[in-house]
Amino acid sequence: MVKQIVRDPMFLQQKSEPATEADKQVIVDLMDTLKANQDRCVGMAANMIGVKKQIIVVAAGPFIFPMINPVITKKTGKYETEESCLSLEGARPCTRYKEIEVDYLDQEFKKQHGKYSGFTAQIIQHEIQHFSGELI
Repeated sequence: MVKQIVRDPMFLQQKSEPATEADKQVIVDLMDTLKANQDRCVGMAANMIGVKKQIIVVAAGPFIFPMINPVITKKTGKYETEESCLSLEGARPCTRYKEIEVDYLDQEFKKQHGKYSGFTAQIIQHEIQHFSGELI
């Protein structure tokens, strides 16, 4: 189900908890909400739809995929950039990495490890940053 986007900085600054299999509907809602906003958004974290769980969804070309409890295990190629967020007004400076490796659970809660680079890596880093409550 498509959910409303949370824009309250006080809520967005709260830390997210690890997701469990009881959160499967959140994954569906997050994917539906990203699809509904794909004209202006390439990724979402669960707190953007009001759920403080460590779940993100990423649009990479025509594909949208979820990552549950993702952890960046390796990063290389540090650079500075500016990003915007559907939950916040304007753009902000941030530090990102050109290549990352991530351990995460897929939609079936099976362990996965992925290597990502370029814009997809940037999206993943942005969304994982939401878990800490640090505004992008």
